[in-house]
Amino acid sequence: MNQKPKTEREKMLADEPYLATDAQLSKMHMEARQLLHSFNFSSPQEIQKRQEIISKLFGAIGSNCEIRPPFYCDYGCHIFAGDNLYVNYDCVILDCNTVHLGNNVLLGPKVQIYTAYHPLSPQERLSGREMAAPIKIGDNVWIGGGAIICQGISIGSNTTIGAGSVVTRDIPDNVFAAGNPCRIIKELDV
Repeated sequence: MNQKPKTEREKMLADEPYLATDAQLSKMHMEARQLLHSFNFSSPQEIQKRQEIISKLFGAIGSNCEIRPPFYCDYGCHIFAGDNLYVNYDCVILDCNTVHLGNNVLLGPKVQIYTAYHPLSPQERLSGREMAAPIKIGDNVWIGGGAIICQGISIGSNTTIGAGSVVTRDIPDNVFAAGNPCRIIKELDV
């Protein structure tokens, strides 16, 4: 029985090498860029308009969420956020794979969340193929300004990530972690 070959989007979401220049992905990216342009250049008084744009952009978003422009992402539709999300100025979410943000997640300014990554081999990189691994952030998480969350990472609930940290490994529940590379500094009494 012949199986239908995977689309580039299906490969992308399966953390397999894919071509981001694919027609479907290019169209999705352009649609997201148009929504982001409207969002990022909206007036501060246009709160309802901003909420409507984010609702169209994200795969799902809970109630009582605030995202401060400018905000950037690749597709938007792969971002799934719970209630009470707060995203400060100048954050980037490269959502080439899914990004799940729990309830009560706070992102400081310039936080960067990267599902996308490239092959280490120069020959593979030159092929134009990329990869992307999902990211999951639990409930009640605060990520300090300028932190970078790398592909495939899970951050547990009730955890704080210090400003400027580079998270390259999973971080468990109930800890304060910081540094480059990010490491557990102390366990928290929750």
